[in-house]
Amino acid sequence: METIKNGLDFLDGFLGSADYFPYLLIGVGLFFTIYLGFPQVRYFGQAVRIVKGKYSKKDDPGDTSHFAALSTALSGTVGTGNIGGVALAIWIGGPAAIFWMWVTAFLGMTTKFVEVTLSHKYREKTEDGTMAGGPMYYMENKLNMKWLGIIFAIATIISSFGTGNMPQINNIAQVMNDTFSLPNWITGVGLAILLAMVIIGGIKRIAKVAERVVPFMAALYVIGALLVIFYNYENIIPSFSAIIGSVFSGSSAVGGFLGASFAYAMQRGVNRGLFSNEAGQGSAAIAHSAAKGKEPASEGMVSLLEPFIDTLIICTLTALVILSSGVWKDKHQNTFDRTDMKFVAGDWTDQNSEDIEQLRLYLEPKSKDSSEVKPFSGSISLQDGEAISDGYTLLNANSVAEEVTYMELDTKTEQLSPITGVITVKNGSLENQDIIVQGKSLIHSASLTAEAFTRGFMGEHGKYIVSIGLLLFAFTTAIAWSYYGDRAVIYLFGHKGVMVYRVVYVVMFAVAAVIDTTVVWKLASVAIVMMTLPNLLGIMLLHKDMKQTVKQYWDDFRKGDAH
Repeated sequence: METIKNGLDFLDGFLGSADYFPYLLIGVGLFFTIYLGFPQVRYFGQAVRIVKGKYSKKDDPGDTSHFAALSTALSGTVGTGNIGGVALAIWIGGPAAIFWMWVTAFLGMTTKFVEVTLSHKYREKTEDGTMAGGPMYYMENKLNMKWLGIIFAIATIISSFGTGNMPQINNIAQVMNDTFSLPNWITGVGLAILLAMVIIGGIKRIAKVAERVVPFMAALYVIGALLVIFYNYENIIPSFSAIIGSVFSGSSAVGGFLGASFAYAMQRGVNRGLFSNEAGQGSAAIAHSAAKGKEPASEGMVSLLEPFIDTLIICTLTALVILSSGVWKDKHQNTFDRTDMKFVAGDWTDQNSEDIEQLRLYLEPKSKDSSEVKPFSGSISLQDGEAISDGYTLLNANSVAEEVTYMELDTKTEQLSPITGVITVKNGSLENQDIIVQGKSLIHSASLTAEAFTRGFMGEHGKYIVSIGLLLFAFTTAIAWSYYGDRAVIYLFGHKGVMVYRVVYVVMFAVAAVIDTTVVWKLASVAIVMMTLPNLLGIMLLHKDMKQTVKQYWDDFRKGDAH
């Protein structure tokens, strides 16, 4: 298993974590923004009118309405990334990461406009009469590059499990267990049954569920977020200042946070932005290809709204909740995750600038070798769970851990008890994987967001907004991604493979509630870029086609023929 993880990390180094990737993603969005004359601004009003059904006709070819297609695509993008992903971006890259998420979203509005328009234009009607579209169809039907379409379709299937399925239910199960003490397997089986009932009905049932659930879950989350933000109203302007100011300061180190360099903050912000709104990935184009309409550009305009709603509204609200509440700089009592813990040699603190700089260098993968900080190997003596020897510092979640206790599970009483004795650390990690470590440190992901939601008018009850929001966001994401994988299977194998895919999808959804999905996440991070790179190449090759399609739309619109 460790070999697989290392192999995926190595491959990711040439893909999503490579230096060129943020510039490529932003560059393509910037090119089309200028080339098409800022469509995310000029066509925004038209997009709203189209979604409201002003130009819709019942006899237009397609399976769903514009609003249903938008809701389906949003159900795929509005997910754990909006709750835990934003917190993760701030934890890794500081407030500056949010600025780069904004940049990715603004330019991504144009990228999504392009990929959706072209996918809708070159869609096909399948054997059962439903529409099938997506980047793989324009790659084959227009570019005559079926091999590229095959790569994209395979990556889509992998991503459907790696981002839309297994990590989603794993997060749901963990949150339901933490909040309501519900066993993981019950959550997994129960939601798997609901998932099966929805996806077996195909795109029409998926769209019906999405257009009912998505507006409700978005409204619930937005109201909950505003209750926290306005409770901390005096920190609203300082929060925006932190986001903008940290971009130009060259570093995002603030308070106890170890910070990140400008380049690292940019990379993590762009990558989290892509994970959140999927602009450039080509996934949402599959949902929009099912929309009714004769003018591809009209559906492309509808998709402009996705990054705006997903990132510029929902992700920004999450960021403001976290920043205005101040929880991102505070250390909280928690149980340390094994992947967040690093034992380093020597005594270090996050209370002076020199130590912070060395620790930051150590924690950033590409600058690790230039740091004076080195991994610790050796023995640690414990008395009643507390260390009585020194010579090391425990880092957890990018901060120096405090008030640390080492515990073990008593198999007779099923209770945790403090350890007295000696434990061994090798190359920065505990050798005994059964030891449970608790203490105060920074926290990240959904835990950080949940803590932030308790700092508002609702107090401790605010965490339920996060729990319910995560449940709805993640479950609808799983529904949408089942459709994306469904269409990719049809492209590769035809309808004969669809039912097999759906069964496997539901089974893996149930299983992932109780297993470690670390490798799945790593595989998904590679697959996302394997979708994005072919898609970006394809839309760049079709830039003239895109411009002509938009021109044709406006020519028809002036004649009263566009809808």
